[in-house]
Amino acid sequence: MGLKYLSTVVVLATALTLTAQNLPLRQIPIDQGWLFNPTDDPSFSGIRVDEKNWKPISVEKDWDSQGHKGLIGFAWYRLKFVLPKALRNEDKLKEGMFLVVGKVDDGDQVFLNGEFVGQNGKTFNPGSKPPADFRTGQWQLERIYKLAMNDPRLKWGSENVLAVRVANPSGPGGMYGGGQHIRVVGMSNILDFQAQSAPFTFYGSELVKKFDLLNTSSKFSVQGTLNIDVVGIMSGKKIINNTRTIDIAPGEKMPINVQLGIKDEACKISYHIAFKDGDSYEFKEESPYILTPPVSNMPKINGATTFGARPGKPFMFTVPVSGERPMTITASGLPKSLAINSQTGIITGITPALGTYKILIKATNARGEATRELEIISGDRLALTPPMGWNSWNCWGLSVDEEKVVASARTFVEKGLRDHGWSYINIDDGWEIVGSSPDPKRDSDGNILVNNKFPNMKRLGDRLHDLGLKFGIYSSPGPLTCGGYTGSYEYEQNDANSYAEWGVDYLKYDWCSYGRVAKDSSLAELKKPYEVMRDALGKVNRDIVLSLCQYGMGKVWEWGDSVGGQLWRTTYDITDTWNSMSTIGFSQVENAPFAKPGAWNDPDMLVLGWVGWGPNLHPTRLTPDEQYTHMSLWCLLSAPLLLGCDLTRLDPFTLNLLTNDEVLAINQDKMGRQATQKVIDGSIQVWVKELHDGGKAIGIFNLGETTTEYEVNLESIGIAGNKTIRDIWRQRDLSQLQSKHRTRIAPHGVTLLKVI
Repeated sequence: MGLKYLSTVVVLATALTLTAQNLPLRQIPIDQGWLFNPTDDPSFSGIRVDEKNWKPISVEKDWDSQGHKGLIGFAWYRLKFVLPKALRNEDKLKEGMFLVVGKVDDGDQVFLNGEFVGQNGKTFNPGSKPPADFRTGQWQLERIYKLAMNDPRLKWGSENVLAVRVANPSGPGGMYGGGQHIRVVGMSNILDFQAQSAPFTFYGSELVKKFDLLNTSSKFSVQGTLNIDVVGIMSGKKIINNTRTIDIAPGEKMPINVQLGIKDEACKISYHIAFKDGDSYEFKEESPYILTPPVSNMPKINGATTFGARPGKPFMFTVPVSGERPMTITASGLPKSLAINSQTGIITGITPALGTYKILIKATNARGEATRELEIISGDRLALTPPMGWNSWNCWGLSVDEEKVVASARTFVEKGLRDHGWSYINIDDGWEIVGSSPDPKRDSDGNILVNNKFPNMKRLGDRLHDLGLKFGIYSSPGPLTCGGYTGSYEYEQNDANSYAEWGVDYLKYDWCSYGRVAKDSSLAELKKPYEVMRDALGKVNRDIVLSLCQYGMGKVWEWGDSVGGQLWRTTYDITDTWNSMSTIGFSQVENAPFAKPGAWNDPDMLVLGWVGWGPNLHPTRLTPDEQYTHMSLWCLLSAPLLLGCDLTRLDPFTLNLLTNDEVLAINQDKMGRQATQKVIDGSIQVWVKELHDGGKAIGIFNLGETTTEYEVNLESIGIAGNKTIRDIWRQRDLSQLQSKHRTRIAPHGVTLLKVI
């Protein structure tokens, strides 16, 4: 049957959705009728359990939203169902079936008819015993267990009992997302549709994506038809409708080369495969499109125009300058205690006495020169503009190590992110000693020890500083971190001293296990651990930005500043879905009055690029238009901008999102105002942010599912008189002296404007 080749002219994308379509006899749902017990008892895995005190529960949403808010630890789910014999007859490939438990926050152990099946998606053979520890933090992964049709744990034609033990160390917990089912392995399961992991490449005026359809079976050919359908999202124009026959021998592949000239809109692409055995796949994606103009070879000074530091402390600030290298960067008016490296633009020294110092920065290369004023404010406030950087959690999770961190830092420089104001490289959880380890967690003086993934923190800090970047780290005020590593409880001053010695510039302080030692949930107890760390950091000879991570408890935006925080999480963790991102982003209303220089509401990290919570990564599930919305909204909200992606896989589309200096300037505006919600009109929301130059940034968002035209009346959103209107993403003026603006917005998309 040999290799097949398909060359189709079509637009592709970075946001992916994979859906398996199955015939009724091939799949049975098991997403209804579940019972729940919020306690832990090993006997709950058995067939005969007294369920009179168990309560019904939905597996479409977490247990917090169903009357079990704050439940930490272990709990059980149980379901009784009949496994029809007819399903067994559908096993035409003799490959068995999948038991799909869905998503679980955080860990799961699955038992069928009293016997252990597996944990966290890993299937164990009949008769095996569950390992002791299964809290792996795999809350993003769908749990799928593969069983043979003759597996002794299955009861055909009679009642089966499915029991799931869930571990939740922090935050919301439980089975969630719905869609639990049992399905027969079909051709759709032995075909590896590798478009999901294939990069999208821009070649001049062409979009190109190359990937394979790989037959993973050693016995069966994959046969059927592949239809590719492409439609412009804004225009609605049908671009491609193409059907091809597929016939792939065992172990072989069909290469696919897909290309199209670059468009100024996203296109919706559907791949539908109808297999000969009656199974089917449908794979959907949307095409990226770049709005940010190319970076000029001319020097351009970017980033914040103000920087805060405390008198007498070590000082470091890197002037972000884009343009052709080599370049000479000078700073006129620097205090005597500070000096600039003219080749790198890194200003170092000791912060001068209290006061505001106006520095004239000049950047010169072979193409020309640029100048801009920088205010260095020596006082008691840090992070006068929202921090911009990278955090390891959303890509590497607990698998982070020193080389991954250094690779990210090098990418900041090589890809030019540092030249646009991105400066922090932050290690999240996983650098400490595991709490359950027999190894010592601290030395004889109480100083925290690091694991073998981070052999020398001082060396790492020096490497980051040499690149002109700042060094961030993570801990918890409790005995353990969220991942079960050593926390700072009762060793706060020791840890603050270690951070200063290592050269740390930023501390993310995550509530996690502190809930187990707090006396109660009173406001005083919510504040206490952060006040302790604030005081400890105040005693070291280093400026360390303090990020409070406690998910918005007790309306932290009302008091986060008073306990020494420069930023504070306002929600639970974000995920790379439209529901998560939009729910979090568009709920930042009540906290707006509390945002100001040195005090920022933090709706969590950016879920752009390749993410996955380590070590298995995937392209963000946000569509390109949703990613424009994500970046636009976070900038309007004056939110900290912390990337959570694998920086070594940055593509041109993601770089376009991260290096638009006019968009970033909205976030870094020195007035420090947070945008407010001015209009809710059906699926349209309009948000407005005041800027220090007297202008206003306007985000017009389409939360609906169809392309929409909308006219915004500037006077109705508090902008009097005719104004000049500028498209910020495209960096071009749209009209002069207008009082209204009509725009067309893609589903889940945005129009980002500035009026002045």
